[in-house]
Amino acid sequence: MSSALTVRKVETPAEFRAFFIFPWTVYKNDPNWVPPLLSMRRDLLDKKKNPAWEYCEGDYFAAWRGDQIVGTIAAYINHRHNEFHEERVGWFGAFEVLDDAEAARALLDTACAWVKDRGYPAIRGPQTFSTHDECGLLVEGHDQPPVLLYPYNPRYYQAHIEAAGFSKAMDTYGFIITREKALETGLDDRLERIAKGIMRRNKVTVRGIETKKLKAEFALFKELYNAAWEKNWGFVPMTPRELDGLVESLGNFFDPRLAFFGYVDGEPAGFSMAIPNLNEVLRKAYARPGTPEIVTLVRALWHWKIRPSIRGARVPLLGVKEGLRGRGVDAVLYYHTLRALIDNGYQFCDSGWILESNHNMVSIAKSFGQEIYKTFRFYERAL
Repeated sequence: MSSALTVRKVETPAEFRAFFIFPWTVYKNDPNWVPPLLSMRRDLLDKKKNPAWEYCEGDYFAAWRGDQIVGTIAAYINHRHNEFHEERVGWFGAFEVLDDAEAARALLDTACAWVKDRGYPAIRGPQTFSTHDECGLLVEGHDQPPVLLYPYNPRYYQAHIEAAGFSKAMDTYGFIITREKALETGLDDRLERIAKGIMRRNKVTVRGIETKKLKAEFALFKELYNAAWEKNWGFVPMTPRELDGLVESLGNFFDPRLAFFGYVDGEPAGFSMAIPNLNEVLRKAYARPGTPEIVTLVRALWHWKIRPSIRGARVPLLGVKEGLRGRGVDAVLYYHTLRALIDNGYQFCDSGWILESNHNMVSIAKSFGQEIYKTFRFYERAL
């Protein structure tokens, strides 16, 4: 007979360590899981290091059967989200659980109670801890490993969340296209004609990033970033500290050949950036508790630089300022990004995620020969 279940707030260093390493228990037999670097996970969960906690308040909880941890969850309030969207909602994230219906329900109910006790009438998730990080539940597309910064979870999470009274709030899509398909179908040539027509008619120009002026280029990127997404569902503008952190992380691994700025009649209008799919490296390096991170980094370096194994890229950043939308800038940026990926030998490109409600970008992605291969879902429950 299994031990009685208890759920309690994470308070001691030992409890935090159990919370921290729990994913390695959940996914130990899953060949598609990509473990994060231990430092990445530590920075995500550390309330002093993760800038999201400057405007969030919340607690971590763990479910136990005896002295065995069987699940984790975070319950929190994102005050910037509520102020920006004029809502009153709480969130859950860091949700991991064994295939234990009682534990899953107890964790989710605990998060709901925490949010309700603070006077909020609804809770959403999963999101850990903003739309700038991994968010949403993978509900379709478990048969392939996730690309960089995509969430991943067992299939049974969906049933457990829905059994706890949560319903769909919004879906987002991951799109994919292969180099082989783009070349075989002549898609690149057709898109080139379309892009050149848009550029001629609407005074749209595109340029690549200037590596000798990275500081100025990233300053322009930061200027455009919040403006390009501010009307998107769930988006909250990055704080200066968050933007600085994003730029610092991008500077470590972005490929300057895959970054572009778009202009309308000389005015900065938007940007796109594809990044190499480092998950292909991290999956082979396989970080794990107890292994010094320097060992993992040496393995990663081998598969990244010495014996390169990255075949794909992801386009997580493509946006156009609201006042300059409708001019085709997004389509032109899409084309230049795809062309650069083909020219530089990348074998596949993921474009995502894209909100199901963003009909314009969904239409562009499909017209560019991309197919939906992953669906991520945000859930909501009234309290």
